[in-house]
Amino acid sequence: MRKIALVAAATAALSLAACSEATEEAAEDTVEGAMADTEANAEAAGDAMGDAVDGAVETAEDGVDAAMDATGEAMEDAGEAMQEEAAE
Repeated sequence: MRKIALVAAATAALSLAACSEATEEAAEDTVEGAMADTEANAEAAGDAMGDAVDGAVETAEDGVDAAMDATGEAMEDAGEAMQEEAAE
């Protein structure tokens, strides 16, 4: 009877060890998958931020160009007006 109890205990211990190993491997796989997802999401977020900054810079450059063009035209108009007044 003692031998049967020992064999049963040994079998139970081996079953638990195998279960623990499988659980550990599953946990490692889960962590590795989460790390890969996090890396991919961080890369996508970085790309999106870079695109947003590029768009903002381009918009600002367009605004500066438009303002410079308008200022140049206003100066030309003012110069022409001054020449017309001087000619009168």
